[in-house]
Amino acid sequence: MRNSQKILRIATFILACGLLTNVTAVSKRGTTAASFLEIGIGARGTSMGNAFVAVVDDVNSLYWNPSGLALMNKSEASFIQTQWLAGIDFSNVSVAFPLGNIGTVGMAITSLSVPEMKVRTVSQPEGTGEKFDATDFCATLGWGRSFTDRFSFGANIKYIEERIWHMKASSVAVDLGTTFRSQFKDVKIGMSVSNFGNKMQLKGDDTLIKVDIDEVKEGNNSKINAHLDTDYWSLPLIFRVGVAADVLKIPHAKLTLAVDAAHPNNYAESLSMGGEFNIMDMVFLRAGQTFYLDDNDDDGKAFSEEGLNLGGGINLLIARNLRFKLDMAYGDFGILNDVRRFSLSLEF
Repeated sequence: MRNSQKILRIATFILACGLLTNVTAVSKRGTTAASFLEIGIGARGTSMGNAFVAVVDDVNSLYWNPSGLALMNKSEASFIQTQWLAGIDFSNVSVAFPLGNIGTVGMAITSLSVPEMKVRTVSQPEGTGEKFDATDFCATLGWGRSFTDRFSFGANIKYIEERIWHMKASSVAVDLGTTFRSQFKDVKIGMSVSNFGNKMQLKGDDTLIKVDIDEVKEGNNSKINAHLDTDYWSLPLIFRVGVAADVLKIPHAKLTLAVDAAHPNNYAESLSMGGEFNIMDMVFLRAGQTFYLDDNDDDGKAFSEEGLNLGGGINLLIARNLRFKLDMAYGDFGILNDVRRFSLSLEF
């Protein structure tokens, strides 16, 4: 009991530090590549306002906290297709398999694509007759294992690629995560570090230019092929720590509340709060919200860029060893309108 209380105090201290650091720092917005890696995966977690790092115990652990894979009792496959902001298509396919003492192994593919658009230039603002598109892609291989009945650890390795017209950038990154279930009313503490990897640099034919290496000298080749040098950009590194607990347990129902703090390298710190009401492990009601500490706000006050997130889900046994899960989430993004997400999962 004494050790559990110490761990809770440490987690509370980390949560507070995550909110207080960098209050007066210069804005870090737009300083990383592969920002699609910041889009939450799974309607369950997003409908809880992203307060999910200590809650997750399904195949979507591959995104939030890989140690959650160790808490899975059965294999699971998940399919997600979302109409993201500004008409962008976002999709994810994930699958995980418990392998006994080895742990649980999971794989996921995430993609984000932009519809074709006209190539426009200053001299041809109505279009050159060409079209371009953009695609982001991430392939993840993850593993999680419980080392005691209260502590689990997990890790991912992922390949990340971004393409736009004739240009491409790629990188390799890792995620690490832990989950600890304390003796104090089974309060869970989760921590994860996501997207720790190499910087990305765009390369391709679109930087090709013709250069005269000596404009003074006559008769030399004035159209030598060369490429403009593009900058290297870091990945969106995110540190999350969270606490979750079942605060209400009654016959055939329970209420879970969770609080997460997140410290990214490209944005302000945030605090997420959410809850899930479970009715007979069949019907779920969820709500949550994320609050950001504005890195340009002189008052240092917390504010919310996203509105309230709402959602729900159903969990049905459709065959002896086959369970069907459908989760839904609604998120208000202000002037960017709302996003509706659906997650379909099969547990087998």
